[in-house]
This record gives sequence, structure tokens and C-alpha cells, in this order.
Amino acid sequence: MAADAPSNPPPMYAELEEWADVTPVPQYEGVQPLAPIFYTPEYKDATDYLRGVLASGELSPRVLALTERVIRLNPAHYTAWQLRYKTLLAIDASLPDELVVTNELSIKHLKTYQVWHHRRLLLTKLNDPTNELPFVAKVLETDHKNYHTWSHRQWVLAHFDRPDLWEGELPFIEKMLEEDVRNNSAWHHRFFTVFERSGADTGEDVVRRELSFTKEKIALAPNNASAWNYLRGILDHTSTPYVTLTDFVLPYTSATAPVSFSPSGDDGAVLDLENPPPSKGSSLPAIPALDFIADVYETEGEVQKAVPIWHSLADEHDTIRKKYWEHRIREATAVTAA
Repeated sequence: MAADAPSNPPPMYAELEEWADVTPVPQYEGVQPLAPIFYTPEYKDATDYLRGVLASGELSPRVLALTERVIRLNPAHYTAWQLRYKTLLAIDASLPDELVVTNELSIKHLKTYQVWHHRRLLLTKLNDPTNELPFVAKVLETDHKNYHTWSHRQWVLAHFDRPDLWEGELPFIEKMLEEDVRNNSAWHHRFFTVFERSGADTGEDVVRRELSFTKEKIALAPNNASAWNYLRGILDHTSTPYVTLTDFVLPYTSATAPVSFSPSGDDGAVLDLENPPPSKGSSLPAIPALDFIADVYETEGEVQKAVPIWHSLADEHDTIRKKYWEHRIREATAVTAA
């Protein structure tokens, strides 16, 4: 695809002699449409001719150029993308070249699903994802959390399922989390990579590694909900009771941070490497920790301990979700009273 059109728009298809053999098909919106869409003249002209070639079944280089015009005017036009791919195959166009030139639109319109779907079709046909992960990494530099980009990365890994693609994934995720420990998309991708990939090794060593990694990130930013959700995900996936992490969680539920120990042990204190304390200057108590420990008490049948925590969340620490915490209190007490 060429670069976007200059400020002076190209001539209308209706004015071009080489398109005189195509009968444009206007969009039908009813006899008296309630809310007609006011398209620009350029867009109406291009889409009228797009419908014209769809009606005739033409697949040619000029149709390929027409789809480009429509896509640049509306990158979410699914029919234009579909016709473009069909035309590429029909005229035996270079798919590697198409993939390269589509890079521009993937970056420019990274939140448009149709762009990424087109890439999937090309990669599936080419059966060569060698350069795709580096490209996705480049796109993520523009938006670290874009859903479509991360979803595409997961598709590449799962669809081709090659060891050389997977081997660099954890270091890549750790780099992303070093840049932004609150990147929920990166945490989600880590769970996919560690626990949801085909044939994933989720033995004790892996679980221990993931618990240690997550605890360290929680210690760094105790109110980071993404890390706490990942911690819950590990426990749920491995059917590990939440109560087993009580010793780690409790220091995060107190308004007073525990004494920070010297990693070297020079202060004579015993450092619990399994349960790192909140980092210096952390905002405590951490809301996710209060939520977690209340769930522990409720699960263990100690609702009388959970209710005061929910009250503190509703009235002091997390008032924006006051109604939710009050619902938790009513729900738990109703079950207890039954």
C-alpha cells in the first residue's frame, strides 16, 4: 500500500475513464431513512464502486487499489479487507510484500481488529512467523497495553507453537513488567505463557518460581491489582488454598509497614525470602491484600473476621466500591445466619 493520500484527494472513480465499465452500486438506506449517514463524497464514491466490483465478481490489480482507497478512508471496513485478501490470492500478488506494507496500518490503526485479522490470514498462508514477534514488540512500544496487539501475539505463539518462538517470551514479559509493573496485559500474557500454552510445564518448580516472582512484584507495588490477580490465578490454577499465603499477605493489611530488613542480613534480623515485606514508602494497608485476607477468613469459616475488613474497605479504604463491599457483607452474613 502507498502512503496516505495527500491533502488534494485523488479524482473520483466516477470521473475516471478506466472505471467507466463498472456500474457503481449506491448504499441502500431505505426510502425515508430515519438517521441517514452523511458520508464524505470521496468515501461514498469509493464504496459505491467497491459494491460495483463485488457485484461483478472482478478480481484484478485495480480492485486491489480500490480496496486500499476504501481501507485508508475506513480501516474497519471488513468487506474491503476481505475482498483485498481474496484479490491478493487471485492475482498471485506477493504476500511477503503485502505483510510488509501492512505494517504501516497495523501501527497506525493498532486498535482496529480488521487490520490484525488480515495479518493472521497472511501469516497463515505464508506459514512463516519468523519476523512477527519482533514486529509486535515494536507495536507494543507505541501502546504497551493494547488488547489487539497482545491478542495477536498470543495467536502467533499458539498457532505456530514453535519452541524458538516460545523461548524468549518470559524474558520479553519481564522486560515489559520492569517498564510498567502495573501492565495488566503483560501479566495476563505471562499467565497464558506459563500456564495455558499447549504442553506447559506447571510442576512444583514452575509454581514456586511464579509465586516468588509475583510476591517480589507485589512488594514493589503493594496496591497493584494486576499482580494480586496473577497471584490468585496461580492459586486457583493449582488448587492451592489461599490460606497458605496468610504469612505473606498479613503485613500488607496493616497501616504500619513492617521493618525493612537488609538483604545482606547485616542488621542481624532474619530475612524471610519466601515472604518479602512491602517496600519502603508503600501505601498501606493495600486494598488487594485486605480483599485477599477477607476471602481467606470467609473460606475458612471465619466470617466474623472478614466482616470488619469489608466494613473498613467500604467506609475508609475503598469507598468507590462501597456498594460492592456492603453486598459482600450482606451475602456472607446471610449464609452464616442460614
